[in-house]
Amino acid sequence: MGDTTDGSSAAQRAQDDPRENETRGLFGRLFDALTPDDEDAREKADALGQTLPGLANLQRLRVSDVASPKAEIIAVEQSASLADIVVQFRESGYSRIPVYEDTLDKPLGLLLLKDLALRYGFNGHHEIDLQALLRPILYVPPSMPLSVLLRKMQAERTHFALVIDEYGGVDGLVTIEDLLEQVVGEIEDEHDTEEDAMIVQESPEALLVDARTELEELEDALGFALADHVDDEEIETLGGLIFLLAGHVPIRGEVIAHPSGVEFEVIEADLRRIKRLRLHLPQALHDAAQ
Repeated sequence: MGDTTDGSSAAQRAQDDPRENETRGLFGRLFDALTPDDEDAREKADALGQTLPGLANLQRLRVSDVASPKAEIIAVEQSASLADIVVQFRESGYSRIPVYEDTLDKPLGLLLLKDLALRYGFNGHHEIDLQALLRPILYVPPSMPLSVLLRKMQAERTHFALVIDEYGGVDGLVTIEDLLEQVVGEIEDEHDTEEDAMIVQESPEALLVDARTELEELEDALGFALADHVDDEEIETLGGLIFLLAGHVPIRGEVIAHPSGVEFEVIEADLRRIKRLRLHLPQALHDAAQ
């Protein structure tokens, strides 16, 4: 007999399994809103849609619109020592990290911080068996609608998925937080600080910059003007400058050249706005700024 999906069966599962109550909350209501199967469910879905206008984004957007690029994935190799793994968790602030063999294109599974802590703790130099700790990873194509991904995450009780390209390689990652941000807006957690969110010195020749950064603040950090090269005096943020230079909302991976010689690489964006960029300084400007 197949499992039914009507409201009574959902209620019965919640009564039979206490964990069902713990996991429903907003996730469950979003899931029900995306799959209303009776008049009462449709009314509740309409009410939730009025409360959360961004709910339509889950139907409209696809995984590729919200996923973090491969270059930003924090992962560990299967032969990593306990000390190295602990450092990765500590520096990233993440509670889940994928484990791979040789390259990230050969993922083995997902390592949870709580599993590592319960099994080995954080002290000493134990020989660890990572394979025994790994949990399955959800793999999804970049074309999958967010609404479908939300259902899969709920069904498989996971908050994390790797995005796989047409050749089977890893293209990025997406979390349930990425989906929720499309509905309720930006979610800041304890690892998001205002300083880190705006300007981060990645290397002597590169900066990670939030698109909301005020141009004046960025110019102070660089030591030279950016706005002088454009005619629009109303531009106040880096995102506005990039939009003006490109003439459109650029996609992730697109590189926008500035008349000064600076190049801006878009590393995070969706269909509506630019979120984060990598600023590449040409050697002459880098030397002048020193």
